[in-house]
Amino acid sequence: MKFSTASVALGLLPLAFSAPLEKRQNALPPVNSLTDELVAQLALYLEHLELSLYTGGFENFTDAEYTAQGFPPGFRENVGVIAQHEAIHSQTISTVLSDAGYTPVPPCTYKFPYTDPKSFVNLANMITSNGIGAYLGGASLLTDDPALLTAASSIVTVEARHDAYLRAGLGASPFPTAFDTALTAVYAYNIAQAFIVSCPQQLPLTILPKLNFVAPAPPPNLQPPTPAGTKLTFSFDPSTFFVKVDPNAPLFIAIINMVTNVTFIEATKVDANTVTVPVPEGAAGAAFAVLTTFSGGLNETALTDFGSLAGPAEFILS
Repeated sequence: MKFSTASVALGLLPLAFSAPLEKRQNALPPVNSLTDELVAQLALYLEHLELSLYTGGFENFTDAEYTAQGFPPGFRENVGVIAQHEAIHSQTISTVLSDAGYTPVPPCTYKFPYTDPKSFVNLANMITSNGIGAYLGGASLLTDDPALLTAASSIVTVEARHDAYLRAGLGASPFPTAFDTALTAVYAYNIAQAFIVSCPQQLPLTILPKLNFVAPAPPPNLQPPTPAGTKLTFSFDPSTFFVKVDPNAPLFIAIINMVTNVTFIEATKVDANTVTVPVPEGAAGAAFAVLTTFSGGLNETALTDFGSLAGPAEFILS
């Protein structure tokens, strides 16, 4: 049996909402402000993306194809279960927004660059890490709405379990770091743009100039971890920057990883469109890079608000 996005949403959601529907709806958390709405809309935007991703990972490959690439028996079926979870998350957030009088953001048209089960799972690890980062970053904006914060927290813990299962299937550590990485709404939204073909409605968040992670490729099975000092290469187009930058001015890569927040590293210029920096000591798991002219002194919020030339670019260290 194959799950389409429609069958997951229509066939499986009654299990979550029909026992009984009125009582479940009354228990959903309120959306009390425009800030709450933006956090919820971004969460829904990313849940739509993940639903499409995992539905494709279930429908596009057979059990035999997963097994041939080293995944354990039953792995494909669990990808389908993850798709079910994403459908329930999407419907729940949509209901929360509708109950508060807001129109839920609709799904976009997506394109995912995977070709086989292993490349799908590697991509799913990256996209799920971005979703986890968005939930963690949004949590600080929901401190005046405990019910909504609790609901968001109950989703992000499930997302983390999904990611741990995927990583274990690759033969990687299911928990490569002691902390996950929080992302601002703008950064999480920009990471998602790499997979968007078109959208009937975008969110009121800035789309930044693109920063491309060029090299190195993640280690096989995501282990051993990429060692500190390994050269990271990034490319960009200076003509897209929102501000004019002196070609001779120093550039920096700000690396966002775990709770160390932001590490600023002066970049070595390869040419006008390419820079390199070393992996900082202690960096691991999913990391995010931003090109900037600032040498330090900014937290992630300030870097987002006025310090970003291009980015972020996501890369996997372990």
